[in-house]
Amino acid sequence: MSQELDRVVVKSVIYVSGEHDPRQPVPRPPDQGKRYMMGHDPRLPRMPERPTLFDFFRYRFGPSAHLLQSARLALKSGAPEKIVLACLLHDIGINGFIRSDHGYWSAQLVEPYVDEEVSWAIRYHQALRFFADDSVGYRYPEMYIKLFGPDYRPEPYIEAAYREAREHPWYMTSRLITVNDLYSFDPNVRVELEEFTDIVGRNFKQPKEGLGFDGSPVAHMWRTMIFPTKYL
Repeated sequence: MSQELDRVVVKSVIYVSGEHDPRQPVPRPPDQGKRYMMGHDPRLPRMPERPTLFDFFRYRFGPSAHLLQSARLALKSGAPEKIVLACLLHDIGINGFIRSDHGYWSAQLVEPYVDEEVSWAIRYHQALRFFADDSVGYRYPEMYIKLFGPDYRPEPYIEAAYREAREHPWYMTSRLITVNDLYSFDPNVRVELEEFTDIVGRNFKQPKEGLGFDGSPVAHMWRTMIFPTKYL
């Protein structure tokens, strides 16, 4: 399907770095007289003109069972709506944008639209997940031992963020994300996004222009997810 496009798709450096030395020119396919992709990619579902948060869940984010089950777990435990929302959004960086430093990217994506405590909690959950807290029954995930090895130690900036978070008044808000962050969710349990319509409606400031078109400091990040293969 990619070969049959009437536009040339060029991947950004970040897409191929690691597999390809970023200091070297990125191999480009022969254009055969074609023009470059600028706008909607026909291989993707077309986004509405004024995209909502739920539109991104439906049309741009990867499988979201983990986020939905985490949010439902927080809801069933009686957590405040802020924490339920934070659980629903804490990994959207991974689901729709970029994996590295996903807590920071996820927090930045939602910062203009949520309470400051929510974005702070999402940002710092990235560090807190590597450190146990017996007071709430949180242990270092066994999955991390399998994924990273028993000798893995977080980078110094992660350790510094953990120490900073421990001294912050919102520490427990972020910690509760990790408590409800299911590392092994049940694939047979189906959670519908619509279960969180009211919570999102009360706690997420959806711009009337649509995410990506409201002129916020992060609008370009949402637009990148709408048009991920634009040449410029």
